[in-house]
Amino acid sequence: MAKPKVGIFGLTSCAGDQLVVVNLEDELLDVVGAIDLRSFIMAASNPVEDEFDVALVEGSVVTAEDEERLREIRAKSKLLVAIGTCAVWGGIPGALNDLGRNTLYRIVYGTDEDLFKASVARPLKAVVPVDFALPGCPIEKHQFLEALASLLHGDLPIAHNTPVCLDCRFNENLCLLKAKGQLCLGPVTAGGCRARCPSHGLPCEGCHGPVEEANFASEVAILQEKGFSRERVARAIRNFAHQADLARTS
Repeated sequence: MAKPKVGIFGLTSCAGDQLVVVNLEDELLDVVGAIDLRSFIMAASNPVEDEFDVALVEGSVVTAEDEERLREIRAKSKLLVAIGTCAVWGGIPGALNDLGRNTLYRIVYGTDEDLFKASVARPLKAVVPVDFALPGCPIEKHQFLEALASLLHGDLPIAHNTPVCLDCRFNENLCLLKAKGQLCLGPVTAGGCRARCPSHGLPCEGCHGPVEEANFASEVAILQEKGFSRERVARAIRNFAHQADLARTS
């Protein structure tokens, strides 16, 4: 049976999700042996880009070049998988900033000119159809391997539709929201991270993006009881997922 043709690509991003793949260590040779890796600039400089059975794309769509490249990849691929929170939700590049673009350019580059002709960061699904989304900042190694195993069997992976709170329960963590009154987004954030931050006493900041059917109204109500304003909570939720639908917070 022919190995599936796979391409791994990056748009505007830190390349952290691609780095997770490179750093698979013990599993890397098995992964490379199970697929026909046609294009992965981070690991090989001789890409072959004709058609792909699966394309894994990191990063958000920020420039016209990003959009053109993404449409090109989509047209060549049977399945397109968004990897990382930037690709799934827009990520940190899309976070709200009260300063405004011109002010930011002046601070960073000393000019108001739009040097990169960039727009507000968009997730892949805002531009092309996406077959599966694997969030994370960066993605979790075990989740990537699970997803790849499903794809190799000809199945779409199963999404993790449970919140970080479930991971906290498994780890028998003290609830930082209820017990300590911290602004923890565990109840509305997609799990699978094994509650890494709360397990070290740090509240969840929502880096995986919202869990499916997140109960934002309940989260906001609880945090308002703890003294946080609705605006503060909404901004925290949108830090990694600026396109999250917070309509249910009213």
